[in-house]
Amino acid sequence: MESETPTKASVVSSLMAVKRNSGKTFSQIAAEIGLTNVYVAQLLRRQAQLKPETAPKLLAALPGLTETHILQMAEPPLRSYDPTIIQDPTIYRLNEAVMHFGESIKEIVNEEFGDGIMSAIDFFCAVDKVKGVDGKDRVVLTFDGKYLPHTEHKVEHMVSRLKLQEDLKGPGT
Repeated sequence: MESETPTKASVVSSLMAVKRNSGKTFSQIAAEIGLTNVYVAQLLRRQAQLKPETAPKLLAALPGLTETHILQMAEPPLRSYDPTIIQDPTIYRLNEAVMHFGESIKEIVNEEFGDGIMSAIDFFCAVDKVKGVDGKDRVVLTFDGKYLPHTEHKVEHMVSRLKLQEDLKGPGT
């Protein structure tokens, strides 16, 4: 009898159980392996792919991980989310903050960099805790993404179009 492929939810549940059993926080694990705390969470939630050079460090930080876990985490993940997640108050407030400040952030990005966007692929994210001037805890979110300028769509820069034109001309022309 063939074994069934585990669901993403079951893999995540198993990975998160290993983390819980370790007694370590995402930040503690991150400090041990040299990654951001958010990226460690992404790995354990199967939202990021475990790279071969990081696997031994993660195993050292979380000895409860099995070889099966490592193999599962090394596969390219399905980077998805449950659309009902917006109902969680923390996520709702993050979304609300981006919606409220987004237009101003966009204007400043355009003013400082030009017409473009921040990459969410070449991107680092971290969560930190600081004390405010009033002594109360504050959340610091850092989004550190590569700037990607929008490009003008010149035909001479479109390799696929140039290849198509060459193919239409035929050999020896």
